Amino acid sequence: MQTDALYHLSPVWSHLTTFQPVRGAGIYLYDAGGKRLMDFTSGIGVTNTGHAHPKVAQAIQAQAANLIHGQINIVVSPAAIELSHLLNEITPPEIDCFFLSNSGAEATEGAVKLARHATKRQNIIVFQGSFHGRTAQTMAMTTSKTGYRLGYQPLPGGIFVTPFPYAYKLGMDEEQAVDYALDQLHYLLKAQTAPEETAAIVIEPVLGEGGYVPAPNRFLQELRQLCSETGIMLVMDEVQTGFGRTGKMFALEHSAVTPDIMIMAKGLGSGVPISAIGASRALMERWQVGAHGGTYGGNALAAAAGVATINVMRDEKLPENAARQGDRLMEGLKALQAEFPIIGDVRGRGLMVGVEFTRDGQPDKAATKAVQTACLERDLLLLTCGTYDNIIRWIPPLVVNAVQIDEAVQIFAEALGTVK
Repeated sequence: MQTDALYHLSPVWSHLTTFQPVRGAGIYLYDAGGKRLMDFTSGIGVTNTGHAHPKVAQAIQAQAANLIHGQINIVVSPAAIELSHLLNEITPPEIDCFFLSNSGAEATEGAVKLARHATKRQNIIVFQGSFHGRTAQTMAMTTSKTGYRLGYQPLPGGIFVTPFPYAYKLGMDEEQAVDYALDQLHYLLKAQTAPEETAAIVIEPVLGEGGYVPAPNRFLQELRQLCSETGIMLVMDEVQTGFGRTGKMFALEHSAVTPDIMIMAKGLGSGVPISAIGASRALMERWQVGAHGGTYGGNALAAAAGVATINVMRDEKLPENAARQGDRLMEGLKALQAEFPIIGDVRGRGLMVGVEFTRDGQPDKAATKAVQTACLERDLLLLTCGTYDNIIRWIPPLVVNAVQIDEAVQIFAEALGTVK
């Protein structure tokens, strides 16, 4: 007789904790015994409106009582139509047509298929440190660490990798890093994949799993110019950066760059699985009818959650709160950096902040994990990331307030004090 409660769940999942929450509210999770954890993971950047936001929960309940699913090739739910109109309002004017699906990886695959169909080209360029998903195509595009690809080779071909302007890792200032990354990209286009065979350049405006590294504005602007000149599609993967996370509704707003294709997921549904691809209607019309699809894309329940999520974000000004609280968080963390030399870098935008740990100039995974564990012992959930797993990432729900930010930073300070 098995007594392990998790025995019938596949062990392929790693687990930060075995905590079993029965409810959530705002930034907190509670188990059946009433134990409370402060969740600064947001389910990996998903619960941007907080856990079980009442207006989102009400919208899901109302939709479930009327219609849960109507397959979009057969019928079109009013919720899906309303969501498309709302997405049109919050994305750049040129992005006015949307394909709905279920996950970030699925949307990324769809974006690649759209780019290839529209350009009649095959190759895709991604950046070192990128994370785009765990399906075969998106694994081939993911370079943040070998663990996501280990044992699955050979993966789909036609993927080329170029450096990201990761100034701290490169040992450069931001301008030098941008110049270096641009030079290497132009070299790649001369040496490995010509523009006329390159369908898309896909970039996260802030590296996610690769280390929470914002792409400098000039770099994104230069990418836009290059793509416009060569006919390559510029694809921005806003799966983790979208829906208020960086202090704007989308991270692309920081650079005033409009991509040809946007990829959205995570924060769109407040926890209900949903994703979207956005492009111009003209570009979408170059996708052959029936060349892409899926059973659940446009699902009525998920679409209703998306509608409610966007309305809450706008009504409660959650991107603006993310900007304010992100500034407060950065200020607190930079003060700790001055006190603890093991913190090599603090960076980010809004409430998407990374703290990189180094010792003698080298990544320090052991210290990172020790600090994470010490925070967990004090009921604060934080995640790590980075190729060397030496970065703690801060992604609290966007409803977090100043008192809660200060409490989390104080816990972090105590945890730092435990590391030798």
